Amino acid sequence: MQIYPPDHKRGYWWRVIVWRVRRDGFPRLFVMMLRRLSRPAWFAGIILWGAGCIMVALPTPTPAATVMPQSSADWQQIAPGIEQRSYSPAWLARLTVLRIDPAQVTIQSHYSPQAPRTVMQWRNAYPDAAILINTNFFDSADEITGMLIADGVRYGESYRNRGGTFYMQNDVPGMFSHLVRQYQGEAYDQAVQAFPMLITDGARSYFDQRPDRATRRTVIGLDSQGRVVILVTTFGGITLLDLAIYLAESDLQLVNALNLDGGGSSLLSVRAGTQDTAFTSFDPVPSVLAVYPR
Repeated sequence: MQIYPPDHKRGYWWRVIVWRVRRDGFPRLFVMMLRRLSRPAWFAGIILWGAGCIMVALPTPTPAATVMPQSSADWQQIAPGIEQRSYSPAWLARLTVLRIDPAQVTIQSHYSPQAPRTVMQWRNAYPDAAILINTNFFDSADEITGMLIADGVRYGESYRNRGGTFYMQNDVPGMFSHLVRQYQGEAYDQAVQAFPMLITDGARSYFDQRPDRATRRTVIGLDSQGRVVILVTTFGGITLLDLAIYLAESDLQLVNALNLDGGGSSLLSVRAGTQDTAFTSFDPVPSVLAVYPR
């Protein structure tokens, strides 16, 4: 079993460095770092930087057209009805993708209001779950925002005119955008909500150009064959806009895709077949979606 614990300090400084490179460019960041070193290191750094500039100035072949990163391997069946594949949507970003046949599994919501749990605590509470992912956003009281339905019991109030709903009814999954229609009190067996919708009716539906941070993401979607697709960034991060663009252009054939809580809340547990892996969230979370073998 692999457990990837959060390293707050190391993760924080890594994000700072990436942010500074994006904001100021590498040369300015390089100079700033040299200023903190001794004078001999200054001179050595200037020489190395100059050499690098000379190398950059040399003629280079015309680059080929940009090729969008795709998967690192083909789909691998890890249990009946569950396939896994990894994608690399951006530099230092890696998506673990699980494609699930709803006819061969049971999907349930679980909610622990005011008592959030770590990935290991969720595992211990539901040891038979093949997959666990985090779902709704939640407030400072550790209660979900939006609506969640667990085994027919409804919690919270539905979003209106934002985000979307993923639901299960009679073991059949469904998803809709609240910009297309509102939740009307349907008695679903299971349901989770979040925002924004990234893919709606087969096309990209997120176009926000405002500055966004590259961070961990959790996404749930439905593909053209009615399969449930779960995506979690297990290394690095990506902005929502870049993720939406990537998913729309990927070979996943997504009809709908909903962004779930991300950042410090992204959580994934896989215990299926020979797979036994957990990617922990930085923060305990109060709600998860669980996939059980039948």
